[in-house]
Amino acid sequence: MLTDPISDYLTRIRNASRAGHRVVNIPASNLKKEVTKILFDQGYILSYKFEDDTVQGNIKIALKYDKFTKAPVIKKLQRVSKPGLRKYTGSEELPRVLNGLGVAIVSTSHGVMTSKQAKQENVGGEVLCYVY
Repeated sequence: MLTDPISDYLTRIRNASRAGHRVVNIPASNLKKEVTKILFDQGYILSYKFEDDTVQGNIKIALKYDKFTKAPVIKKLQRVSKPGLRKYTGSEELPRVLNGLGVAIVSTSHGVMTSKQAKQENVGGEVLCYVY
């Protein structure tokens, strides 16, 4: 039984990219699907596909690597808000990751979005993770 499915999601991506895998399969949920869409829109993954072949479904993610150095594009995935200690921020205190070069993914009342989008819409929420 998993107590933190978002941590499991981030760990699977982190482990697959460090091992040099091209594709990683992850059990799906609505929150994981939204985070995957954000990672694709921000250019951290190559592509994704939602498969509904099982009851829960799967997310198939194609990881992105640098052409020349073959290093993973995702340098770090860091979980911020955990089940034991939730981190909520208002729209004014939303974090900037690596001075604007990284992305903070926030779960708001308007859906899952980056901290930049949340600041533009003037909404706060739970900071799920940092990606850079």
